[in-house]
Amino acid sequence: MLVDRGRIFEDRLDPDRKLFPTWLPKPYPTDLAIGPTQLDRLIKSPVRVGKVDDCVALLCKRWLSVTAVIGMLSSLLLADIIQNVRAALAESNVAVAISQLENYRSAHGVDPEYLEGASWVARAYLSRNQLDQADGWAKQVETSSRQLLEHRELDAEPHLLIALGAALEVEAQSLVLRGEKSQAEALLRRNLATYGGTLLRARLQKNLNLIGFEGKPAPSLGLTKYIGIRPTPLNQLLGFPVLLFFWAHWCTDCKQEGPILAQLNSEFSPKGLKLEAPTQFYGYAAYGQEATPQAEFDYIGHVWRQYYAGLQEIAVPVSKGNFDKYGASTTPTLVLIDRQGHIALYHPGFMSYNDLRAAIEKAM
Repeated sequence: MLVDRGRIFEDRLDPDRKLFPTWLPKPYPTDLAIGPTQLDRLIKSPVRVGKVDDCVALLCKRWLSVTAVIGMLSSLLLADIIQNVRAALAESNVAVAISQLENYRSAHGVDPEYLEGASWVARAYLSRNQLDQADGWAKQVETSSRQLLEHRELDAEPHLLIALGAALEVEAQSLVLRGEKSQAEALLRRNLATYGGTLLRARLQKNLNLIGFEGKPAPSLGLTKYIGIRPTPLNQLLGFPVLLFFWAHWCTDCKQEGPILAQLNSEFSPKGLKLEAPTQFYGYAAYGQEATPQAEFDYIGHVWRQYYAGLQEIAVPVSKGNFDKYGASTTPTLVLIDRQGHIALYHPGFMSYNDLRAAIEKAM
């Protein structure tokens, strides 16, 4: 999936978005914060260029000259710097990605789009375990992002939100891979103090959780608003292992995780496993159309009933605060809590049946 302008471009259709153009943006929190393994898979995901194809076809139909077509195509490709960089990185061609960024910077300067593109280079180096290069690019992106933010609001700048978040994440993960966890934690806490009131909060919290969440007491969940059965407070579930499934109505990987969770729930609920499925509002409903909270709430219920038929006896708390506490900026995020109420597993991203089953058995 490719994020642009704070929205998500899907390279495959969600079942509940039939006939929705793959390049059309949909509102989405600007976070693709994941570890190096998942990041390498994400970098290599397909990139759609439907807009460019459509423009070329239109120009040809109007009998414009080949020169004009090439000129327009070049302009469009230059403007889509983030897609171009990701396409090059998908082919493991970092040199081409860097060359594209240099050409873009010569034409446009260091702007938010350039910095988001540069953040992908930092993440690509991290996924290859080239820590010096990753750290160098990340620090460049962080410094330039802070300079631009002297006169801008972070939440109003989706490209900067992605770029700065990625830069801080790469810096923190580089420190962890060097064995400097305390320095990584200090870096994240400093920035959480600065950006805790912005959309960057969940991403920073997630990276903190990846460093040292396991073994700590599980934070309480906000349960005021929910779908289906009334959720049970975590402090009333002491003595039982609890699995939290953080999901989103737009999330394809969440829908793929659903049958796995249903199977595991049928296996382990007789042995005491409790399952809850927190979600939150994203500001839109079907086909990416903006929606009021009530309309989106109704839509969340529709998606839950349609795609999670095997989990209908599971409580679904709806709260952004839960996502902030648990750093669930990636969906799905799976959190396993042991019988003593401590975090036994914290996993942003999809988990296979075998991996998740092994974790549950250990917590039982």
